[in-house]
Amino acid sequence: MNDLASLSARSLAKAIRDKRVSSVEATKAAIARLEACHELTHCTIALEADEALADAKAADAAIAAGKARGPLAGVPLAHKDMFDRKGKIASWGAKLRARTPAAADATAIARFKVSGALQIAALHLAEFAYGPTGHNYVLGHARNPWDPARITGGSSAGTAAAVAYGAIPAGLGSDTGGSLRLPAACCGVASIKPTWGRVSRAGAMPLAPALDTVGVIARHVEDLALMLGVLAGADPRDPAASTLPVPDYTARLADPVQGVRVGIDEAVIGEASPQVQRMVERVTDILTKLGLKRAPCRFPDWQTLDHLVQLVQLPDASAAHAAFLRTRADEYGPQVRARAEVGHFISAVDHLTALRARGIFLERTLKETFKDVDVAILPILADPLPTIAELDVSGGPQVQAAMGRVVKFTRPINYLGLPTLALPIPRDGGLPNGIQLVAKPYAEGLLLAIGQAYQQEVPPEIARPLGG
Repeated sequence: MNDLASLSARSLAKAIRDKRVSSVEATKAAIARLEACHELTHCTIALEADEALADAKAADAAIAAGKARGPLAGVPLAHKDMFDRKGKIASWGAKLRARTPAAADATAIARFKVSGALQIAALHLAEFAYGPTGHNYVLGHARNPWDPARITGGSSAGTAAAVAYGAIPAGLGSDTGGSLRLPAACCGVASIKPTWGRVSRAGAMPLAPALDTVGVIARHVEDLALMLGVLAGADPRDPAASTLPVPDYTARLADPVQGVRVGIDEAVIGEASPQVQRMVERVTDILTKLGLKRAPCRFPDWQTLDHLVQLVQLPDASAAHAAFLRTRADEYGPQVRARAEVGHFISAVDHLTALRARGIFLERTLKETFKDVDVAILPILADPLPTIAELDVSGGPQVQAAMGRVVKFTRPINYLGLPTLALPIPRDGGLPNGIQLVAKPYAEGLLLAIGQAYQQEVPPEIARPLGG
């Protein structure tokens, strides 16, 4: 128990249940690590140490009395600060925020509480979760724990940085155009973006509801499985939440992956930089070593998918911000204000056409792309890990072009609503990056079994500045 930072949440929960370490000890250690991580990465918005330690004492008392319940009893976590918590005001990473404390917990927060997990902090995010790089011109930019001059990815920047550093084993994020996968890749950790609607978004700050997806960032794939099982399921507070039964994802981690067919769309992958193409090839080689089979596949026109997702996202986000933009525009950071204003210039006809075409393109993808494959592999970042300065584009027409390159391989998947697992590349001593595995709707169990097998070859790492 000397190296709590490297434990998965699942392993830490067992250690706490078995009384090999107390929740108080684990929580104190996590708080100390999070303070150190914040000094390096600017990952924390609010540290809630006193509340967390009180909850940890209560968890230890329940365990001692044999009354502890839930698979994460006593485990300290922290989450992106966009989820309602009763009696608190989420920052949304912005100056603008709710004026009164939340009357109830977001469904995701409530389900974590039922699982026994604690929350030790609210974590950094891009302003209004509307940025893929980790820049925040209101609260300050997040910094990468491997190299503080590099981006963390966004918008779930603080979660990825804290997980990579070993401050917490896992935490909540969201993904509208890549906001789980991008920070996972940039920080060298894993994430699961479930099928759209698999996890309730009730009580989560909306960005573009037609695309918003709640998911998890973790170092260990087994934690993604455990936490998706906690979070997934029907919710009357979110009409889009799926009513399909929730599998035992943790039990499925041991599913055999030999013979699973991995699709390679050479045309789409070829739009990445040569360095990133080599990363994808390296991961594909590892997967084939594990017994998966390579096969060609073809997505529908990628550029069209990217145009359609923007016709959905931009007006959806602008509608959510319309009242504030009319009355309090000066309280926005320049990057988010520039992006939020664009949606007002997209016609309702174009927006509705893109929404109606969504089912058509999903059907085509399932029939054509996945005709002969089970999963498809794609890059996450188009380029090697950029610096904060390289993407410091605060406003004006250049914002869309700069952001477009960052989310080139992520946001079309949001349009299709497909589940996606992000996995880190083998670093070989260099900077982190990642790939994504995309599957058919509700095939999260398959993705997680592949990820679990992959981590036998590419184990999770704890991030520290390279050369430091």
